[in-house]
Amino acid sequence: MTSPTHKFLVSALVVVAALGAASAAAAAPADKPSPPVKWAGDFGPPQGAPIHAVLTSPPNVPPPTGRKAPAKVIVELEVVEKDMAISEGVSYTFWTFGGTVPGSFIRVRQGDTVEFHLKNNPNNKMPHNIDLHGVTGPGGGAASSFTAPGHESQFTFKALNEGVYIYHCATAPVGMHVANGMYGLILVEPPEGLPKVDHEYYVMQGDFYTTGKYREKGLQPFDMEKAIDERPTYVLFNGAEGSLTGDKAITARTNETIRLFVGNGGPNLVSSFHVIGAIFDKVRFEGGTNVQKNVQTTLIPAGGAATVEFKTKVPGSYVLVDHSIFRAFNKGALAIMKVSGPEDKTIYSGKELDSVYVGDRSQANLNAVVTATRAAATGTLTKEDQAQAGQALFSGTCSVCHQGNGAGLPGVFPPLAKSDYLATDPQRAISVLLHGLAGKVTVNGTEYNSVMPPMNQFNDDEVANILTYVLNAWGNPGGQIHADDVRKVRAAKAAAPAATH
Repeated sequence: MTSPTHKFLVSALVVVAALGAASAAAAAPADKPSPPVKWAGDFGPPQGAPIHAVLTSPPNVPPPTGRKAPAKVIVELEVVEKDMAISEGVSYTFWTFGGTVPGSFIRVRQGDTVEFHLKNNPNNKMPHNIDLHGVTGPGGGAASSFTAPGHESQFTFKALNEGVYIYHCATAPVGMHVANGMYGLILVEPPEGLPKVDHEYYVMQGDFYTTGKYREKGLQPFDMEKAIDERPTYVLFNGAEGSLTGDKAITARTNETIRLFVGNGGPNLVSSFHVIGAIFDKVRFEGGTNVQKNVQTTLIPAGGAATVEFKTKVPGSYVLVDHSIFRAFNKGALAIMKVSGPEDKTIYSGKELDSVYVGDRSQANLNAVVTATRAAATGTLTKEDQAQAGQALFSGTCSVCHQGNGAGLPGVFPPLAKSDYLATDPQRAISVLLHGLAGKVTVNGTEYNSVMPPMNQFNDDEVANILTYVLNAWGNPGGQIHADDVRKVRAAKAAAPAATH
């Protein structure tokens, strides 16, 4: 019979022998080299003739690549510095990739070899480069693409990882280049492609910093101090207030699947992206491969992106916002998706309240505002021009409380129709609109005690136009308010509120 001591000695010898064999194997030279590391998406060399990438301007997206093998893809992108509208009557000198903000949408396949050409227009004043977050390499390409005006740079990278990625300029001062609109999206499709949908759209948020106030007319320079303090004048989708509203709204029909590629160029703010009246069936958050389902609002960091998908069920206007909500209604972060098709009252009754949600810049009838702005610039503005522009602006904001017919809400909001308060002193209405009104007020013999917040987000022209419309509507005595009248009241300090307990 074997003793316990004997068993222990046998086990020890076995362990020693195994360790010795392992040491000998480690010391001996390898018979063959270790296999090379296979990176994600590395599917061998490019196949077929080189392909020139189809680049699209927002909100359009290039078609799927539809390829079964990696290719050599040539991307040619030009930097253009240009003045464009940032809001109605307000222009800004944007620095752009491809002449638009955001820049051109780029679409490639995972495993592609991308030959990138960056061209800096000879009329530009600044050098630029590009940092693509979808690139594995120093600076995302920035180190290889620094380009002076009138020059072209070239570098090559392999698209190793699928996802939707930001690209932006990374030339010093980086924040200024990004704040001037130098960002866009590059989509790296998985080898099998993305599931088919009915519509794909490209939407990108950015925060902008101007020396003038929100909607202050004229060419507005960049304000570095505001940018450093992270106090944007505008927060916008696709580079301009109203860029995706009215005739420029994105469209769909009922029972269609929508895919939005949503980026956030920053440079500072995080986006709380939300579509009012829709629930995202799928969100690929932060541009990656994980999927979250049944999402109401998704966070998109500055320098990040997301892909959201949902199916349209009933017709109407759906409002895209940054749900940090003052950005939507007071800085411009608002867009519209118009869905047409048959109603389904089992899902929704069909009652629409667009005027409550969408604000003055989402209306399709802003032609009157454009006409009034141009007429004011040429000195040909008439009372009729003002009233028509004022009606468009009133319907977007003021009608929420005062109603479209000026009747107000009994016991809550005083009427504007046949108002003795307005008739007694039309100029007083300027101060009410700019500085607000709190406490008891008697209108047409009825006492009201409510609060009207200041509406100083409107510029001088807009205040004048709204009040001119009100004075000439609903049986009011008529009259005209001029922008100079508003300017004087705005310059004067509002009276200090009375002391209260």
